[in-house]
Amino acid sequence: MDNQTNKYIAASYKLYVDGDNGKELIEEATAERPFSFITGFGFALDKFEEQMIATPKGENFNITLSKEEGYGEYHDEYVLDLAREVFSINGHFDHEHIYVDAIVPLQNEEGHRFNGRVLEVGEEKVKIDLNHPLAGETLYFEGTVLENRDATKEEVEHMMKHLTGGCGGNCGDCGGGCDCGCDHDHDDDCGCGCGHDHKHHHEHGDGCGCGHCH
Repeated sequence: MDNQTNKYIAASYKLYVDGDNGKELIEEATAERPFSFITGFGFALDKFEEQMIATPKGENFNITLSKEEGYGEYHDEYVLDLAREVFSINGHFDHEHIYVDAIVPLQNEEGHRFNGRVLEVGEEKVKIDLNHPLAGETLYFEGTVLENRDATKEEVEHMMKHLTGGCGGNCGDCGGGCDCGCDHDHDDDCGCGCGHDHKHHHEHGDGCGCGHCH
């Protein structure tokens, strides 16, 4: 987006992935609660953003993103076994927040924040998946562009203020590796190490979405 006008985009859509019995709906952004973002800030996957810019307000779209254009391959090495003590507070394991399928906020040595999903909670170890939830998936978007206009100066300035915060995503979002500590109300070191680059989630809810830093 260098030397181009930042656009304000709002869209409703349904997102599908390949399932056992055809395409499976995994996320929906409604007209009442659309996915909205400003282009040029890395909030949207590159190919998705390009298509949104090219689609006028009021028009429908069908976008297919390969896994390379989406969240990349699934990497087994990003599934880590971490000591239960990492998730203990004052000597007590945090059962309230650490359970199967819980999303755990982590932080790497550079201060970037990202999320891991709990796969197993054992007597000694907690298995955490640092892959993006949609890594390895082809993404199928079907929707309508509700707004496509130049962003105002105030909107751009507001967005830039948000970008001075952390990074919302999974391991490797916003660059860097993920030798991480747990952003979990204590300072124990997770000791996880990996490095990959994908983009994460947008601003309106959980699921895939199209962006990464917010």
